[in-house]
Amino acid sequence: MHPEDIERWTTLATPAVGPDGTVMVAAARPDADQDHYHSEIVRIAPSAGAASEPDRFTAGDQDSAPVLSPDGRRMVFLRRTGTGRPQLFECPVDGGEPRALAEHPLGAGPATFSPDGTRIVYLAAVPEPGRYGTDDDVPADGERPRRIDRLAYRSDGKGFVLDRPDQVFVQDLGTGAGADAVRLTDEPAGARHPAWTADGTAVLYARASGPDRIDDEIVRVDVPSAADRPAAPQVVVRPGGSAQRLVVDGDTVYYLGAAFPDQDWNGRNTSLWAAPAAGGPPRRMTDEETVDVDAAAGNPVVSGDRVLVAVLDRGASTLAAVPLDARDVRLGDLPLLVGGARVVKGFAAAGEHVVAVVSDPGTPGELVRLGPPSSATPGGPESATPGTAVTDVAAPLREAGLARHVELTATSSDGYPVHGFLVLPPGPGPHPVLLDVHGGPHAAYGWGLFDEAQVYAGAGYAVVLPNPRGSAGYGQDHGRAAVRRFGTVDVADVLALLDAALELPECDGRRVGVMGGSYGGFMTSWLASHAPERFVAGISERAVNAWDSFRGSSDIGYFFASAYVGDDRETLWEISPLAHADDIRIPLLIIHSEQDWRCPVEQAQRLYTALKLRGAETEMLLFPGEGHELSRSGRPRHRLQRFAAILEWWSRYLPVEGAGWRSPPPDGVPTRTAVATGGVRVGRDPGQGDPDPSLVLVRPR
Repeated sequence: MHPEDIERWTTLATPAVGPDGTVMVAAARPDADQDHYHSEIVRIAPSAGAASEPDRFTAGDQDSAPVLSPDGRRMVFLRRTGTGRPQLFECPVDGGEPRALAEHPLGAGPATFSPDGTRIVYLAAVPEPGRYGTDDDVPADGERPRRIDRLAYRSDGKGFVLDRPDQVFVQDLGTGAGADAVRLTDEPAGARHPAWTADGTAVLYARASGPDRIDDEIVRVDVPSAADRPAAPQVVVRPGGSAQRLVVDGDTVYYLGAAFPDQDWNGRNTSLWAAPAAGGPPRRMTDEETVDVDAAAGNPVVSGDRVLVAVLDRGASTLAAVPLDARDVRLGDLPLLVGGARVVKGFAAAGEHVVAVVSDPGTPGELVRLGPPSSATPGGPESATPGTAVTDVAAPLREAGLARHVELTATSSDGYPVHGFLVLPPGPGPHPVLLDVHGGPHAAYGWGLFDEAQVYAGAGYAVVLPNPRGSAGYGQDHGRAAVRRFGTVDVADVLALLDAALELPECDGRRVGVMGGSYGGFMTSWLASHAPERFVAGISERAVNAWDSFRGSSDIGYFFASAYVGDDRETLWEISPLAHADDIRIPLLIIHSEQDWRCPVEQAQRLYTALKLRGAETEMLLFPGEGHELSRSGRPRHRLQRFAAILEWWSRYLPVEGAGWRSPPPDGVPTRTAVATGGVRVGRDPGQGDPDPSLVLVRPR
């Protein structure tokens, strides 16, 4: 796989399934020519066979987030229109033109149908008057100043939030096209995760328990008739921690969250909880230590006498069917519908129909039909049946060529077991090696197909993907083992897994580079000064390099730095890679996005300046208009340009033997046609004219 092959990468989002087994799912892929993501909703019939071609259902260029009414006859979805903001549309499933629902100046979020299918509830940001284009006479740089009185006032990928909080809206689908929706809330810090009560008379949602708090409470607000004003919300559940992904079934609200005292949240497992929807104490359904529910895979789904959730387990994400009366069920006792070396990306159920989007080392995710929840099997991840894949979105990627993705284990210097993965290029090797550290740190590499590792392996590099202490999916003790221990046990673990890889004949221990983003960027900058003899060069991306300024400049800095590093200034500085910049003895490429509010750009600038002033070998690559998620969801051309810069850097300091590399111009747009021989194909597309002038590459003189 080469950089331009990301245009072959189709991602299936969380599916929707009707009572007859019809599936609607959004399929998205990057489009470098248009420099956006093309997304359409496809329909998969109940009779569709294995690896069949789904039918395109919507004609929009950026349609997403389909949901089906309880009877399966209507669909509501999001469509980006000429304004660029996603708005809600409705259409009949048996055919017909979509009609626009209420329009919101900053767009709307995904919808949830009421139990009787006549209304929807959703979130939409509500801007202050005179901001964000609501007044044609006031440009963005002419808005009045923002008065800020709390710490949680911005969010990466969104910007300022106090002057555009998300509020809960309800719309009656019997009203005409473009009719106004009813706003239910006036939450200063915004509402999250709305869910209907079983009788459709009220909505539950989550909100922060107070200003600048990271623990939540679950609130109920009655849905008024057309003539009434919304009632005041009432707190019904105090989770004693976080609460997200609310779903109500009968008299019970199910949600995902972690329990923690005060603000001690970091590294804790996410559990499945149940609480009385009318109010009362919650019950933990899954074991706190062994079960880490994957909230990224979607809402819990109640199906019969089970609740379906995805569960992280040593790089896998299984689909568990938890009994409704469960209490503290341990990982090994969870009945599974999907297990083994697979990653569940999303799932849905209606009656006996259960579907999931499942990834593995050979696909970014296929739509799989599974057995009913009653067929879930206890006894470990290998006991669950794989189901029937009814799509084959990975076919173009197989044509491009995919590298081997294998499991790797090691023992750390203190005897602790370490687990991770290795992605190997074709051929016997020995290949140059890249140690690629993930972000988080409470995240994990897994069994799913990973585009970045595939591109690096396609260029001829063996890619080591460690899950050190602090990672998710290995138990809560593992997740919390790095708390206030950054630069110690986590370093030992990543180096131990690297050493295990270097014992293999496919890996060349003389030629090793280190790279990573966010926490992985921190680790790269740290290793560049604390173990420079292990590496020939490094790439530190969107990193935390200085905890003292991160604490005040990051959207999460006010609670994250204290939780993971400490409170006193001496500790914050000592654990900062910037404090050890004079010990960085390898060439270091620093990559950052100008609009990154998670790890703000000053983190890159401070390290780059410190290195440059002492004459170190360093460059800085800045991407305009991008945030922290550039590598995953940035503009397609920027993603290609990022790959171009990374592969050029490695070809300079860690060349692949026998690969003929021709360096692109500094600002060149990566090509969709090969312009060089060997393992790397990057350059200027003759059809794209001049290189993109917005990409800033700071090079040494």
